[in-house]
Amino acid sequence: MNRSLILIYTFLFFAIAKIDAQDPVYQTFKDTRVINSHTVETVPNRKLDFRIGHRFGNISSGWEFLYGLETATDVLFSFEYGVSDDLTVGLSRTKGAGFLRALVNPSIKYRILRQKEEGTPLSVTLIGVSSISTSKSNGLDGSLGNFDKFAHRVSYTVQALLARKFADRFSLQIMPGYTHRNQVDFDDVNGIFSVGAATRFQINKVFGIIADLTLPLADRPDGFYAPFGIGLEMETGGHIFQVNFTNATGIIENDYIPYTTSQWSENEFRLGFTISRLFNL
Repeated sequence: MNRSLILIYTFLFFAIAKIDAQDPVYQTFKDTRVINSHTVETVPNRKLDFRIGHRFGNISSGWEFLYGLETATDVLFSFEYGVSDDLTVGLSRTKGAGFLRALVNPSIKYRILRQKEEGTPLSVTLIGVSSISTSKSNGLDGSLGNFDKFAHRVSYTVQALLARKFADRFSLQIMPGYTHRNQVDFDDVNGIFSVGAATRFQINKVFGIIADLTLPLADRPDGFYAPFGIGLEMETGGHIFQVNFTNATGIIENDYIPYTTSQWSENEFRLGFTISRLFNL
């Protein structure tokens, strides 16, 4: 074999090895959410994710209310569709846990970067969530429940989700974001910047430990706290099931970022769960 052919084969070998080494990293997280937070994961192309979420009452309510199991602070039903592997659109309905209730929540999520085994160190996804209150205006001047304008019913959140899968068992995500509410109390602020983190540790093929924390960065009245959650995630034959404890009463970003009024230090946390199922369309 002459020297030219040896050089060509050597070049092809290393080129193929380089391509293989840059394969995308999949399943940074198992699910599109970790407790309260969205993750960098999107719904696969032409698949529909149907999701039910529930937040019970405070555990500190005691036996009288079965430690919160007889009450619900928020309930979610959602559909999210994969327009492509990188673009997801969604629509959900939540009870609402803040001042705005009976919420319809359209969302859009787009992955702009995927981590690769070598080269690209992070996955990056952008997400936008709006909430529109469909509850009846109470007609009381100065009340947050008085919707003089349609805009008073609306709030939204935008976030950049930056995540890395460090190993088969461990992933970490950072979430800078901005939440805007069109109607607030006179001593509150319309816009709230925030930064959050979410993580997942894989125990085995079925179980994983998950946690998230979001810190609102705004000068606001006393009585609002950072939402934090910790839980267990289970993958069971097409279903992803999460059971968790969190001090957040709301499920949607527009609820739990500005309106978390419970503290872990006062035993003001609650049991919650989420179950999702993917369907082929």
